[in-house]
Amino acid sequence: MVVKNPLKRTVRILLVGDSGVGKTSLILSLVSEEFPENVPAKAEEITIPADVTPEQVPTNIVDYSSADQTDAELNEQIKRASVVCIVYAVDDDDSIDRITSYWMPLIRQNHPDKPCPVVLVGNKIDLVEYSTIDGIFEIMEEFSEIETCIECSSKTLKNISEMFYYAQKAVLHPTAPIYSVEKGDLTEACKNALMRIFKICDVDCDGLLNDIELNNFQSRCFNAPLQPQVLDDVKAVLRKNMEDGVCQNCVTMKGFLYLHSLFIQRGRNETTWTVLRKFGYNDNLNMSREYLFPSLKVPSGCTTELSHRGNQFLTHLFERYDKDRDKSLSPVEFEELFSTCPTPAWGPDVSAMVPTNDKGWITYQGYMCQWALMTLVDLPRTFEYLAYLGYNIYENENQLTAVQVTREKKLDLAKKQSSRNVYQCHVIGPTGAGKSSFCRNFIKSAFDSKNVLEKTGTPNCTVNFVQVYGQEKILVLRDINVRNVSDPLLPHEVQCDVACLVYDINNEKSFEYIARIYIKYFAESKIPVLIVACKDDLDEVRQEYLLQPASFCQKYKILPPQRYSIKGHHKRDVFVKLATMAAFPNFREFGVITSDSTVWWKAGLSLAAVTALGLLVARVLHTSDKVR
Repeated sequence: MVVKNPLKRTVRILLVGDSGVGKTSLILSLVSEEFPENVPAKAEEITIPADVTPEQVPTNIVDYSSADQTDAELNEQIKRASVVCIVYAVDDDDSIDRITSYWMPLIRQNHPDKPCPVVLVGNKIDLVEYSTIDGIFEIMEEFSEIETCIECSSKTLKNISEMFYYAQKAVLHPTAPIYSVEKGDLTEACKNALMRIFKICDVDCDGLLNDIELNNFQSRCFNAPLQPQVLDDVKAVLRKNMEDGVCQNCVTMKGFLYLHSLFIQRGRNETTWTVLRKFGYNDNLNMSREYLFPSLKVPSGCTTELSHRGNQFLTHLFERYDKDRDKSLSPVEFEELFSTCPTPAWGPDVSAMVPTNDKGWITYQGYMCQWALMTLVDLPRTFEYLAYLGYNIYENENQLTAVQVTREKKLDLAKKQSSRNVYQCHVIGPTGAGKSSFCRNFIKSAFDSKNVLEKTGTPNCTVNFVQVYGQEKILVLRDINVRNVSDPLLPHEVQCDVACLVYDINNEKSFEYIARIYIKYFAESKIPVLIVACKDDLDEVRQEYLLQPASFCQKYKILPPQRYSIKGHHKRDVFVKLATMAAFPNFREFGVITSDSTVWWKAGLSLAAVTALGLLVARVLHTSDKVR
């Protein structure tokens, strides 16, 4: 997806003003490049093709005549206008007075929600030897939507083309959203946007833009680096005009903001707008939906994961802000990492969902797990935050390269193995069976998340890395809350890569619950199922069901119950087994022989073969590159 160029639209310029000020003459002089001897009451609407305008935008120029048009027609034309040029005669004070007494109130009345940009045009400058600009400045201070003023002559053609260029510019590069004429400073919205841009470009996070960072910024926005002499000149301007614009021969944030203020004061709004639009901002200084949410179709049966490029970007981002190199993000580092976003991508409950250190700070593994989870279950949010964090600033056109769509699940079944890196496991069991503890223990660390859970509630997901035959996979455990076996499971609660049905070996009624769940939802499905006998540290009691757990598993040709206790020494084995079953969904077809270690060994050999083939191809390609 290509982000739409905000300039590719039609500009509609409406000329208004009192009778006799020369509106029609201005239009005809522009078109014919000579002063018309016979001037009609009103010029026909003129369309100027994009290729003959400085901004490469098609432009419609519309005339107004009080003799030919009603007030209702005038109001309608003002509503349709992109910009209104109020023409006055420099030798007619009444036409100047009418700007504030009639025309500006009328324009505001017809644009109550969003101000319409206005250009004041003083015509007939050939008739006088003085300028009206000083008096016009007072009007500009009173009405913030007035972008600029210009004096011209339709007779001598002075400033005619410039007038229409300024009108175009008022629409495409308006002043009001980015600069307050009244305060003589950038607007707060513009400052916030530019500060975000500064932080994204500050790759080494030292609060300064060095020459390399400035050149990268310049190349991104204007497709050309800055020459060394130009860089020196920019810094010289900053040193001359402010004390803290340059530090260690680098541009500070204050200096960066000052430069943009200077551009606007000198009438170069387009420079600042080019920067803002390159970084995703629209005319209202909000990040555009096209920029935040590129379109991606995910077919049924497929999932989304981070690509190598996406993982690489997020890893580099983590390393930039992990300043103490402890492989975890302190609260300050976490806040700084997301300082270019409206809010952090996730809240404090993350410490109960992914691996953390003993202080509850998210580790690198936890950070990548959380991104993997978000990409799996909420892809638009991943796209949004990648844009906020600057993913598509340098090498990437948009966020689509950060993700990959997995192949359909039915193809995984046909191939008898999955190429995915992130798997969803639904954990189902009766109340008190220990499924919440089972899920929490998946990410258990020295940090006690009890206080977090009291504030945020128990999360329904825990995520961690698992080794499957030497390859790192991410396993998402989703705690499915079912109160009664009679309560139906919704389709999204059933569909997963592997199901984990847990029961309490110390409760004689516990197994019946998951047995009925299995028969109702999983017996006829292709979803691998592992039954886990929790609380193995307690005495096992006989289950009040037609079949005991081992016999049940034998009858339905699934693996025997996996005994588990949070106090056990081999408690991670069950998570590895779940991830392996998800990676090789045909395991459920092996029946009771899946308890045979040779089957698991063969599966591992298959995965290893695929990995080895990939390494071999990479080596061959690398060798061929060297030969070239």
